[in-house]
Amino acid sequence: MTAETAAQDASDRPSRRPMRADARRNYERLVEVATESFLANGPNTSLDEIAKRAGVGPGTLYRHFPTRDDLFDAVCTRWTDAVAADARPLLAEEGEPIEALRVWLVKLVDHVGEFKGLASALLLTGDRKQETAGVLHRTSEELIARAQASGDIRQDVSVSEIMQLTTGITYACSSAKQMNKPSSSPERLIGLIMDGLTVR
Repeated sequence: MTAETAAQDASDRPSRRPMRADARRNYERLVEVATESFLANGPNTSLDEIAKRAGVGPGTLYRHFPTRDDLFDAVCTRWTDAVAADARPLLAEEGEPIEALRVWLVKLVDHVGEFKGLASALLLTGDRKQETAGVLHRTSEELIARAQASGDIRQDVSVSEIMQLTTGITYACSSAKQMNKPSSSPERLIGLIMDGLTVR
C-alpha cells in the first residue's frame, strides 16, 4: 500500500475511537519520528519514510494522521505537552518564586531552541505559530509576576525583555555547538541574568 492509497483509505474511515495500548504506542512513535524527520529534512519529508522508520505501515500512519497537516499539529502538540510538563510543578506555588523562575529560564533555553527549529522545519506562520509559542510566554509571564510580587526581582523588567535575553542565550549556545566552539553552559548564563534581575 502506498502513502496515497493509504490516505484515501483513511479518509473513508469513521472518527477515531479511544486508542488501544498498541495503537497509542504507534501514535507516539510516529510523532517522535516525525519530529526528528521534520527537524532534519524539512516539511516535505516523505511520510512513507516516516512510517518505515517508525516500524509501521503507511496505512497505520494515515489512520492516525489523514493529512500531513494533521501530523504537523501532532508534532506541535507533543512539544507543547513537554513544555507544560516542565511548567506544571513550577506553577504549583511551592518553593521560592525566584528559584522557580531560575529553573524555568534554564528549561526555556531548550524549549525555545526546539520551538525555533520546529517553526522553521514546519514553516509555521500566523495563528498556529502564535498558539504554539504562547505556552512559553504564559508560563514566563506568571513566574516573572510571582518573583516580582515577592520582591525578589526588579519591578522594571518585562516578560519581553527576559524572553529576548533567553532567546539570545539559545542562539549563542546553539551557534557555539554547531561550530564546535567552547561555550558557557545555559545554567551559568541564566545565572548571570538572574544576578542582574535580583533585588539586593
